[in-house]
Amino acid sequence: MPRRNPLKSYVGRVPNPISPQTRAAHARIRGADVTVSVCPYCAVGCSQLIYSKDGKIVDIEGNYESPINGGTLCPKGAATFGLLQSPSRVTTVKYRAPYGDRWEERPLDWAMERIAQRLKETRDATYEETDPEGRTVNRTLGIGHFGGATLDNEENYLIKKLFTAGLGIVAVENQARI
Repeated sequence: MPRRNPLKSYVGRVPNPISPQTRAAHARIRGADVTVSVCPYCAVGCSQLIYSKDGKIVDIEGNYESPINGGTLCPKGAATFGLLQSPSRVTTVKYRAPYGDRWEERPLDWAMERIAQRLKETRDATYEETDPEGRTVNRTLGIGHFGGATLDNEENYLIKKLFTAGLGIVAVENQARI
């Protein structure tokens, strides 16, 4: 007796293994706008691609064209999207008054103005035109600046010029140099 092919009886009755939902699925970055950015964590400066649709970030990945990271990201850099989407992420300005026992939400414009006022008050109170020997110094030792490693050379140059020549701040440093 000839051997029977067991699959022959199923021909025409085998369900399609790919559902319409699977066929319609696509990458979440399809059709998204892409922006090249820099990872916000360390001094390496890995390049990231930020994908967005309708003003909302939908994905972040390493930039494959970067000579620094070649598309790879460390665990912290790879978690940037999760950080941005975390329900625990603080997205408003928090202010606690001196001797206060609770945080208050304040508008960003208020916070920026407050920082500018405090900076000017401190500079005015601590500015020295001359040192005790009478030498011209035009400086303040009451303010310092510590920059982040994700700033590029141009940003660091402008910060250095503004803070030293413009405001007379002596203590200007950057994380990438330490």
